Formats: sequence, C-alpha cells, structure tokens
Amino acid sequence: MSKYGLNELRELFLAFFEEKGHLRLDSFSLVPRNDPSLLLINAGMAPMKTWFTGEQEPPSKRICTCQKCLRTGDIDRVGKTSRHGTYFEMLGNFSFGDYFKREAILWCWEFLTKRLGLDKNLLYPSVYDEDDEAYDIWVNDVGLAPERVSKLGREDNYWDHGSGPCGPCSEVYFDRGDAYKCNSEACVPGCDCDRFVEIWNNVFTQFDNDGAGNYTELSQKNIDTGMGLERLACICQGVDSVFDIDTILPIVNKVSEISGTPYGKLARTDVSIRIITDHSRATTMMICDGILPSNEGRGYVLRRLLRRAARQGRLLGINDLFLHEVCKTVINENKGAYPELVEKYDFILRVIKAEEESFARTIDSGTALLNKLIDNLKEKGETVLSGEDAFKLGDTYGFPLDLTFELLAEHEMTVDYKAFDKLMDEQRARARKARETLGDLAWAGNDFGLDNTPTSFVGYEHLSTPADILAIVTQDELGASLLAGDEGVIVLDKTPFYAEMGGQSADFGTIIFGDNTFDVTNVQVSKGDKYMHHGKMRIGTLSVDDPVIATVDLPRRSAIMRAHTATHLLHKALSSLLGDHVNQAGSLVEPDKIRFDFTHFSALTKEEIARIEESVNKDILEGFSVDIKDLSIDDAKAQGATALFGEKYGNVVRVVKMAESIELCGGTHLDNTAKIGAFSIVSESSIASGVRRIEAITGFETLNALKQAKRHLAVLGEILKANTPEEIADKLEVNLSALKDLRSKLDSALSKEYAGEARRLLTQTRDIGGLKVLTTVIDDVTIDVSKLRHIEETLRDLELGLVAVLATIKDDKLTIIAACGKAAIERGIKAGELIKEITKICDGSGGGKAEYAMGGGKDISKLKATLEAVDVFVRGKLGV
Repeated sequence: MSKYGLNELRELFLAFFEEKGHLRLDSFSLVPRNDPSLLLINAGMAPMKTWFTGEQEPPSKRICTCQKCLRTGDIDRVGKTSRHGTYFEMLGNFSFGDYFKREAILWCWEFLTKRLGLDKNLLYPSVYDEDDEAYDIWVNDVGLAPERVSKLGREDNYWDHGSGPCGPCSEVYFDRGDAYKCNSEACVPGCDCDRFVEIWNNVFTQFDNDGAGNYTELSQKNIDTGMGLERLACICQGVDSVFDIDTILPIVNKVSEISGTPYGKLARTDVSIRIITDHSRATTMMICDGILPSNEGRGYVLRRLLRRAARQGRLLGINDLFLHEVCKTVINENKGAYPELVEKYDFILRVIKAEEESFARTIDSGTALLNKLIDNLKEKGETVLSGEDAFKLGDTYGFPLDLTFELLAEHEMTVDYKAFDKLMDEQRARARKARETLGDLAWAGNDFGLDNTPTSFVGYEHLSTPADILAIVTQDELGASLLAGDEGVIVLDKTPFYAEMGGQSADFGTIIFGDNTFDVTNVQVSKGDKYMHHGKMRIGTLSVDDPVIATVDLPRRSAIMRAHTATHLLHKALSSLLGDHVNQAGSLVEPDKIRFDFTHFSALTKEEIARIEESVNKDILEGFSVDIKDLSIDDAKAQGATALFGEKYGNVVRVVKMAESIELCGGTHLDNTAKIGAFSIVSESSIASGVRRIEAITGFETLNALKQAKRHLAVLGEILKANTPEEIADKLEVNLSALKDLRSKLDSALSKEYAGEARRLLTQTRDIGGLKVLTTVIDDVTIDVSKLRHIEETLRDLELGLVAVLATIKDDKLTIIAACGKAAIERGIKAGELIKEITKICDGSGGGKAEYAMGGGKDISKLKATLEAVDVFVRGKLGV
C-alpha cells in the first residue's frame, strides 16, 4: 500500500471515476443554494437533492465530486478524540437512474484494492440484513468468503430520513489491527472502537417512504456514495488520527510553534491544539465561501468556531492575535485544490483578525461583568453564582462558559448547575425544534404534478408573451381554476417575469385571458425551476390550460433596472476607492432603491461617501453602453469578470459590462448608464463585524428626495425670514448661538436653585453615629427624576457624611432616591443596599450603586414607614 498524500488521493478518486464515465464537478459552496432546510452543506449529496428527486435534470447521469462539508453536531467532542472534526471533504460517485448496486460495489472494491493497493484481507464489507442482492454481489461477484460480509440491522445499514427516497447501505470497513481493538469480545465491523474504521458507504436509494412507514419501489434508482477524504488519508498513511495526515499536521505544528506547546506531550494541551487546528480549517473555508461572522444562522456557526479556537489559544498561553497566522498555513495546504483561497487570501485573514479582536474585547468586558458578580456574592457572603447569570454571560455576552467556571473556582465559588443545566436544556430543545421544523434533508419539493421541464424565461428580450397555464395553486392546494377575489399561484410554460433572486426584487404585472385578469405581485422559483406567479384574481376566472398573455409592469421593471445597473457602478466605485478587499456581501434591488452590503473594516468618512457618490454619477453622465453577453466561465474570468462569493456558476455565464465594471449577473439592466438618472447615497452603516451597508436611491426616488428637500428649505426660509440656503445657514447659526447662551444661563440659574434647595434640606438632617441622615418628601409638582438627581448630587458634594432619601409622589407614582456621601460609604452605608431594603416596605423595588440608587413603590400609604426605616438601617450598619 502506497502512502498517498491527501491531495493525491483526491485526484486518484476523481480520475478513476472519470474513467468510468462520470462527469467531474468542482465542490459546491458550503452555503446551500435554494435549500432553506440546510444551514450548511453537510454531505456530498446535499447539493444534489433536486437531481436525486428528479426535480431538476443533472448535467450527467454519472457524477463524481470531492465536496467540502461541515458538521457541528459533535462539536463538543472535537479535540477530545482523534477522529472528530467539524470540517471535512467527502469523496463521492453518484448515479441518477443509471448504474446500480453491482457497478457501485465492483468499482468501490476495484478502487480500494487495485488503484490504492489496500490489503484485501483488511477490508470488511457490511450490508443491510435484508439486502440479499448486495450480499450476493460481494460474495459471488467480488469473491469474498461469506463470513467476511457482515449483515447489520436497519440502524447501521439503512439510509432513511422520514419521507422521500431511501434505501439500504453497504459499507466497507478497514481493520487497523489489534493495537486499536477494544476490550469487547464482540469487536467486529460495526463496533464503536477505533479498530474497524468505516471508509466507504454505498447508499442504494431504491424505495420511496411516504412518511407513514409505507415503502414503494422507485422507478429511478440512484447511487449515493461517500468516503471521507481525511479518514482515507489516515488509513493510507498509516497514522493514528486525521490530525497526523500530511495536510493537517503542518497546521498542528503551526499552532504548537505559536503557542510554544509541543504536541503529543499532554492530553490537556493536545485537546486545545486539535480544536484550534480543526476550527481554523473550518473557518477558513467558510469565509472563502462568503460566510461572515454574525449572531444568527451560519454566521453564528462561524463566530462560534472562531471564538472557540481563540479561547483555546488563551488556554495555551497565547495572549496576542494568532488565528490569522494559523489560517495562512491552512490556505497553503489547500490552495492546490481550492485556488479561490489564494484569490481571497487578504480578505480571509482580515475577517479572522477582526473577529478575534472583537472576541478579545468580549473577554475583557465579560471578565469585568463576572468580577462584579463575584464582588456582589462576596458582599452577601454567598459562594454560588445563579444559573441565570452564568447562562446570560455565555448566551448574551458571548463569554465562554468554561472561563466562567474557572474564574469562579479561583475564588472558591461555583455555579447553580441545576438551574444552569435547565436553561441549557431549554436552549437545546429550542434548537432541536428548529431543526425538526426545517427537516434535515428536506426531500419534499413542489413539482405541481408536472415533469421536470423548467419554466422558459423570456424576460430579457420580451416584457409580454403568450403562455399556457400549467398549474394553479390556491389555499395551498393544487386547483383547477381561480375565481375573482382568489389569491393563488400560477405556473406558466414560459414567462417574461423576473423572479426574486440574486438580491433583485420580482417583477409585477398581469396574466390575462380575454377580460379575465390576474394581478402578479410576487414571483418565486421552485426547486424544479418552475416560476411561481403569486397574486390575486382581479376579474373573472382563469383555469389550467388557458392560453394567456403575461405582461410585466414596465415602470416597475424600468425602476428596478435603474437601481440594478447603478449597483454595478457602486460596487466598482467601492472597490476602486476603498481597495481590493471590498466584496459584495449581499444586496437588495428594489424600484429606484439600492441596499448594498460590502466587506470593509471601518466606517466611511463623509469625504469617502462624497467621492463614491461622485464616481457613480460621473459614470452615469458619461452614458456608457451596457454590454451583456453569454460567455463560457473561463472566457468570463479571463476578461476579469467579478463573481459573487459562494455562487455556483455553470459552464455558460451572463457577463454584464459597463464602464470599468465587469460582473457575472443574471439580473435585468438598462442598455445605457445615462438612463439611471441621478444617484444619491442615503445612508452608510455597519451591519456586522467587517461588513458595511450603503443605502442609495436612483431615478424618480432621487427626484422625489430633491423635491422634498426643496420643500423643507422653503419652510425653513419662511420661519427664519431667509431667501436662500446660504441665508438659512447663517440665520440658523445665529439662532443656535443665542440658544446656546440661553441654555448656559438657564443651567447656571438651575444650579443656583438646586444648591439653595440642597442647603435648605441640609438644615433638616439629624446626626446618627456621626453621619448626617436626611429623609424627606418633596411636594413640588414640577419635580422630576432629573431634578431629584441634581439635588442629590449637590447634597453629596456639600456633605461627605450624608445619607439622604428623597421621595416624591407624582401621578399616583412613588419615586424614591437614595444618596450616600464618600464618608458614609466608607463606613458601610451604600445607597443600593439601602434603597433595596426600604422599598420592600412600600411594595416596591430598587437598586443602584453605592453613591446613588433609585426605586419605586406601589403602596403610597406606607411611605412614612419606608422613610422611618432609613434610621433603622443606618443604625444597624453602624451598630449604634
């Protein structure tokens, strides 16, 4: 057996199946396309679901891939074992109604034994215990002794995920020898120990499950195979774990080098090194595919992985930013198979560095919060942090839970684990319910009872076209017709309507047969590429098979084209003026409105915004023609066309060129930039770490904004008795200056008033143990919390030994403020504790700091008793 490298194994597999008539496809993005059921691609077949179900026609009946995959179900075990990881590559050969069990098994055996040279005597197949056909192929066609083929039950060798295609599996195990054997006498293929490692799984999808446990034979039988590339490399290279193979060990070594911690010496530090290694691989690939850190969805998965890795770095004693250095090694080890890593090199490192910086701030702020909680526990003489506080630190503030437990232990404290575990269980239940709601593989697709012929889109050339109604949906069920007033969905054989996709809003318009009119208000595309025209029947009736005229709303389409064409100019302006790191991170194109998200790591200055706006308007006024062509993907890239992160493009792509902008884009555009009209940036903001958002307007929206601005200027001119914008500015400056002077005089007068009121109140204090205690009700009807605050601040400034409680009743609401001077605090009297104690008497609550606190009460009749309790509290604290 040759010790093939991982990159060699990938090429050997794909080349082998190309020889068997398979079409080799590049890995799909980790971001699922048109599949809301999946957060991230987690299996080789996941991007091909619609080909398996027949909703779409695959480019070939035989396909082979090496697919990037990511799973986080076992994230808590990553690093603790030698075989768990989040990111991996899955080799697969697939048949869509072509070859079946015999070829799949024979080719599997041929590749493993002849192409790779694995010892036949170390390979042990397994089959589903009711699949006699697969068993016979292994015994009679491959020639294995019957005892070498294990028959396993449904749990091990049957692939079934609810309703949809399913079928038995046949797996191949590699025997790693007695050194990896467990203590069980029943250590055979299928055992959970490390001796028998599953390296290949052949799934024979030959049945359809109706969801109720009833199975029928599929007319199109498929083959779905999977073989973990890293696991195969581990076997071929004769190493203990995936962390020791040729492309991952350099990453392990890099972490060891940065941390100064040798790998393989201590179990505790090995766990940290493995977690950093695995998570660095995963995050590098995720960012390359366009995923950015956020607090939800796949962005949250990325953020969690990055922060777990950063946390492990701290445990290894790395106090500086380091993950971007580790990811340089990840890129170097994977750039041959994934050249896009080199194209996005700077961007990937900047995103990782920015997130690590953000997490460092989280650690600092979280530590400060936890220290406050620890101080509060010490003041109360307690040693158990509430489960709610521990959970909130992790869930709300992103503070690592293990760090919470460690810091508490340093102070000989612990957590209310019962309450904490209850909150964690509730969170897991919510997450589990969300996954169940989505479904894991979501085979169900809406084909409307039609064949897999996609709707023909003619909207680039025509805004109106004759068409036939193929299907109607009303009240979520297939129907025969729509009556006046009915809301529903119409599927046509061809359409001029652009569906919502790629950030562009859908066309509106009408579908008409005679006087019968259906108003289209949304258009979506099904998994089977059927255009679904959503809307409402305005007049008459439409039925399946009716010949109709589908017509797009021209003013809306034109406004959308203005905005979309301007989006290309905006993207180019941002890249030219800010740098090559700028990439589109999302967009929304509506009639004469643009929302454009892009990667950048600081807020734009007013000068930068002005320059960007000027650049776009200059390209508009130049009147550049918009050239649109269909080219091969290679020709498009050769021309410098910009592709979007995570998008999967076919062999032929649509290239849109205007001015210096060249992009791959399927949207609708003008034929000349001059038709955009004026372009104006409305706002610029941050939406995530390293992602900015610009909102802009074009065409009539810009004209309307200009008209509104003129109206506002006219109103201001009338108020200020000014005729020009310059005069308005001058008079505003004069008035604001006068207002500032008046506010200064008012503040001075109020300060004198507060000082006088404070001095008056100080005459009412009484001495308790050398402190000045004041309790009073202020009856001033103009009093508010702000005025009370000013009075208590003045009181504290005038008397350091003050303990004051001021109360006021307004609108049947009782407000109580407590204030303690510096000398009073030093003697143990704290406003927060005082207010918390006395407000209980009037059925209220409150809290605050040592020097100032505020609370309220519901029972006004208990106000007198509440104030009398102040003396009792002070005496108790002073022991007098």
